[in-house]
Amino acid sequence: MIAVYPGTFDPITNGHFEIIRRASTLFETLVVAVASSPEKSPLFDINERLNMVNEVLNAFSNIEVKKYSGLTINFAKQSDAHVIVRGLRSPADGQYEFELASMNKRLADDIETIFLSSGDQNAFISSSLIRQIAQEGGDITGFVHPVVQSALIKKYGK
Repeated sequence: MIAVYPGTFDPITNGHFEIIRRASTLFETLVVAVASSPEKSPLFDINERLNMVNEVLNAFSNIEVKKYSGLTINFAKQSDAHVIVRGLRSPADGQYEFELASMNKRLADDIETIFLSSGDQNAFISSSLIRQIAQEGGDITGFVHPVVQSALIKKYGK
């Protein structure tokens, strides 16, 4: 069975990695879908994000990394996926994620959404928080892969 784990991954964090690692054990193929998301004004362009995600996930044999734009549900259909994987960091994420899953179910009744909760050590990690810490010269060791840490240091010059 094919599943899709979508996100902007600007940048990919250890929280994302945890969800990806766990989801990769549940599905024959996991497509990590990197959204172009121009409305979010990402720090890294789509190719930089694709390269980072590929480097972080290169040890997995059942993961494909692809870029996409538009509706996630349409990308899932094009990928022949039957499941969309979403990560939950806290109960606060739940309301938005439930609304999104409900809308996706209305748009494609044959695609399910499953939620994986973050472990305690990653529940507070978000890409925006990591970018903010890196921008201010803070230590992000332990929150992101070394490849991502180097890219953030290069981007911010700190």
